[in-house]
Amino acid sequence: MSEVLLEVTNLKKFFPIKDNLLKTTIGEVQAVNGVSFTINKGEAFGLVGESGSGKTTVGRTILRMNEKTDGIVKFNGVDVHSLKRKELMKLRPQMQYIFQDPYSSLNPRMRIGDAIAEPFLEHKLATRENVRDKVLELLKLCGLSDYHIDRFPHEFSGGQRQRIVIARALALEPKLIIADEPVSALDVSIQAQIINLFSDLKNEKKLSYLFISHDLSVVEHLCTRIAIMYLGNIVEIADRDELFKNPFHPYTKALLSAVPIPDPTIKRKRIILTGDIPNPSKPPSGCKFHTRCPYAMDKCKDIEPSFRKISEGHEVACHII
Repeated sequence: MSEVLLEVTNLKKFFPIKDNLLKTTIGEVQAVNGVSFTINKGEAFGLVGESGSGKTTVGRTILRMNEKTDGIVKFNGVDVHSLKRKELMKLRPQMQYIFQDPYSSLNPRMRIGDAIAEPFLEHKLATRENVRDKVLELLKLCGLSDYHIDRFPHEFSGGQRQRIVIARALALEPKLIIADEPVSALDVSIQAQIINLFSDLKNEKKLSYLFISHDLSVVEHLCTRIAIMYLGNIVEIADRDELFKNPFHPYTKALLSAVPIPDPTIKRKRIILTGDIPNPSKPPSGCKFHTRCPYAMDKCKDIEPSFRKISEGHEVACHII
């Protein structure tokens, strides 16, 4: 049986809406509203949904870049949000975050060798005498050359910058990496290279991933389990093969219908959702997807669906099931 590394239970994160004049709270944005899942050691877990669904907020709240509103986040059995600052600093090397835009997460005035060396020196895992060797080792691992060590971020392509950010995340030998849309800004050919790099590092370093994306075709190549998120909630969770073969939730089906098929002779019927994702500060009652769902019934408007087990490891929150 697989050992659980990360356990997220009923996680909530609401952001207050302030009145500009009186500086009082007049509402709240329910970015994440009761999300639960687990990630096993050595597993790549995908979290998928369109923009505004709350995926990034989940990742940032897990690492306490955002403080939670409610819920529990346990890493290796330790309640992350109960830790004091010094205890959290000791735990942080084991959990690393890769941001969507590699350029904005690198200091443009710092050579990439210094950027990668910084976490080694900060956490006293290397001395100034031997840190260069460790940086060169990481650069090689991530497909970069020795001569890159003295260059600045603007001298690299988008794919190379993403490799640099991955190298920096690996510096502290983490057990979990949260990757937030790490290939969305890259060309398709470069996306494949970065996904293959993630896969190779997973096997070589025994890493676990929370891979956040809006693109199911990307997570299909890396993740073994996938959760579908809509407006702050997970609506379906299943093993990758089961999800692609037997999707149940109408939202999952719509997302899958947009995944391109490499065979031009095969035509897939697109499911076009009407309207936009609702305002998270005023979410719909009942099932949040009912405003866009082609199969919505009367009870969908009033009663929030609970998760139902479809098969082993496959759960869906939908009244139609």
